[in-house]
Amino acid sequence: MTRYWNACVAGVLLAVPMLVPPETLSAQHRVDNILVVTLDGMRWQEVFGGASPEYLGKQRGGVEDSAALAARFVRSSAEAGREKLMPFLWGTIAKAGQLFGDSAQGSYAHVTNGMWFSYPGYNEMLSGAPDSRIDSNDTIPNPNITVLEWLNRKPAYAGKVAAFASWELLPWILNVGRSGLPANGQGPPIPNPTTERARLLDDVSADLPPYWGATRFDATTMHGAFEYLREHHPRVLYVMLGETDEWGHDRRYDLYLDAAWRGDRFIQRLWQLVQAIPQYAGKTALVVTTDHGRGATPEDWTDHGKKTPGSGRVWIAVLGPETPALGVRHDAPVTQSQVAATIAALLGERFTRTDAEVAAPLPGVLPQR
Repeated sequence: MTRYWNACVAGVLLAVPMLVPPETLSAQHRVDNILVVTLDGMRWQEVFGGASPEYLGKQRGGVEDSAALAARFVRSSAEAGREKLMPFLWGTIAKAGQLFGDSAQGSYAHVTNGMWFSYPGYNEMLSGAPDSRIDSNDTIPNPNITVLEWLNRKPAYAGKVAAFASWELLPWILNVGRSGLPANGQGPPIPNPTTERARLLDDVSADLPPYWGATRFDATTMHGAFEYLREHHPRVLYVMLGETDEWGHDRRYDLYLDAAWRGDRFIQRLWQLVQAIPQYAGKTALVVTTDHGRGATPEDWTDHGKKTPGSGRVWIAVLGPETPALGVRHDAPVTQSQVAATIAALLGERFTRTDAEVAAPLPGVLPQR
C-alpha cells in the first residue's frame, strides 16, 4: 500500500496545472463534435495493467469461478492483459490518441477536490475546478457552470448538447433547472419515444430489476444515448456509465471487470456509429475518463474517498482528428480539473468562468500552432 500512497502524493506534488491563458484559442480546428464517456470508479490499475490475479478469489473479489475469470482476462503481461480487458482503448485510442495516468511512465493523473468520490469528481471534471461546497453525493443543484452548460449557451451549440447517465444524480450535477440541458439520469432512457425501437428500449429498461434502486444498468443508458444520437445528432454528447463503481462496491471483481469490458465495447460502438454519419465522420473527438479511483490493495479496492489511500488517482484518454498519436504519455502529470477546458479546446473554444480559475487543457492533445 505504501508505494501506491507515495505515488498518489507524488502526483499531487507534480501535477499542478497551469491556468488557462487569457488569449483566445485559434479558430483553425477540425473538430466539430465531441463525445465524452466516463466509467465511474474505474481504477487506473486495471486500465494500464489489466486484471490482477490477486483479486480473483472469493474473499478478496467475490469470485466463484476464478479459473473461468482468469481464462477470460488474465494474461502473462500487463500489456496483453489490458488489451484483453479493454481492446478498443488499447487497440484504437492508445494507437491513434493519448492516455494519461500511468504512474510507471511518470504520468500521474489525480483529482484535486480532496473528496475522492463521485459528485465532487464530476463537478471538478466538468467545471474545471474543485469546489469545497460539494462535499456529498446529495441531490443538490450544482452551483457551478459546467463546460456542457457553457457550450449550450453559445449559439453554435445551443440545443445541441445532451447527456445520459446510469446514475440518477446527473440532472443535479448539470443543474438542469438552470442549464436547461437534456440530462437523462433517471426514469426511462428515452423520455418521449417516437420510434418503435425507442419504445422497446423503454420497455426493456422498465422490465429490468431495480438492482441499485434508481441507478440503471449501463446497457439501457448507452442504448438511450445511441438512439438520441441517431435521431437528434447533438454536437456534444456526454455518457456517464456506472456499473464499474456499483460492482466494485459490491466486491464483485468478476462483474467489475465485465462492466469495464462492456464499457469499452460500448465506447467502440459509439465511435463506430459516429464514423458512419457524415456530420461526425472525421470531425469528432472522444474523451474517456473516470470520476475517482479506488483503493490500491485487495483489502480496500472496493472503496474510495479521502480515507482510502490511492483513490484520488484517475486516468484520461483522448482521441480525435487533431490529437497527436502519442499513446501512453510519459512524464505528463495532469489533473481531473483539466478535462473541462480540454473538451472546449478540442472544439476550438476556451472555457472560462467568472467565479473561478479554470485549469488549462491537457498538454499535447492539440497540435502547436
